[in-house]
Amino acid sequence: MHGLGGGMQFEKVSIVSVRHVDAPHVVTSAEIQEQLADTMERLGVKPDLLESVVGIRERRFWDEGFEPSDAATLAARAVLDDSGLDPAKLGTLLNTSVCRDYIEPSTACLVHGNLELPDTCTNMDIGNACLAFFNGMEIIGNMIERGQIDYGLIVDGESARFLTEQTIGRLKQSSTDMKTFHEEFACLTTGSGAVAMLLANAELVDNSHRFKGTVSLSDTTHNRLCLGQLDRGWTDTHALMLAGIDLSKRTWIKAQETFGFTDDNVDQYCLHQVSTVHAHQLAANLGVGIEKALLIVREYGNVGPASVPMVLSMALDQGRINDGDRVVLAGIGSGINCMVGEVIW
Repeated sequence: MHGLGGGMQFEKVSIVSVRHVDAPHVVTSAEIQEQLADTMERLGVKPDLLESVVGIRERRFWDEGFEPSDAATLAARAVLDDSGLDPAKLGTLLNTSVCRDYIEPSTACLVHGNLELPDTCTNMDIGNACLAFFNGMEIIGNMIERGQIDYGLIVDGESARFLTEQTIGRLKQSSTDMKTFHEEFACLTTGSGAVAMLLANAELVDNSHRFKGTVSLSDTTHNRLCLGQLDRGWTDTHALMLAGIDLSKRTWIKAQETFGFTDDNVDQYCLHQVSTVHAHQLAANLGVGIEKALLIVREYGNVGPASVPMVLSMALDQGRINDGDRVVLAGIGSGINCMVGEVIW
């Protein structure tokens, strides 16, 4: 295990399985915009803004009352079924979702209880906006490298229903002005989903899906460009995009120096996605081929920290990744932080 001064490099960490679960209810942007038609007309906003400008056609909701821990449990069970691992071998469980059932106890302990994991399996929530799943991979990777555990499970269940419905209710009010509409508009781009990943000591598994490590950089001078509560969010979308792209450029340079990345030697990019515009702009600024990136934001919206592992899971399901392929994981989180990771599949 080698420190990278803002990341870690691993020698014996493998991805055993990564699985995602779709929320069952599709909610189109057209449906949301229809509810906001009066406000958008009054403010002179394009009636198809979510799809024509942001590039999000739909997102998904869970059933009413379906909690983030329920979603994360579904994904965890999918991973355990896929891997065939005896849950008694798990050393730790990390939940990384932005959405939580409660302030306390942790969502991780709820998932732990749902799965009836052994009392020797530690559990905790990790929070870092849209990069938390990455951080979970780092933490478990460190524990495996140090010999503390053999197997670790990361889970994430995101639910956009409450935030979206609360935002629509506020924006429908006659008092809503253009400033408020712009500040809260990003809340309408969020989506729901669940994903889980099992990491293991590479010596104990048959596959060679190696998680090689990460690099990261922070620029917390921008820590108030995106603020969120359970029922409300405030985002300076333009400033956040510019700051995020600037930080991503610097982080990509560091990743290239660390891992030797060039666009020619990367087979697949798994990117965190907040809009199709942002994804294409990011790829152009980094000089990477967008055709090597599976874009899911049009159908799923911004699913926060679940985004990158969901893309990885879907890319595998679609046959976009083959044994031996070099896969780049990359994301930007409000705060702002940026991280790039390498997987050799």
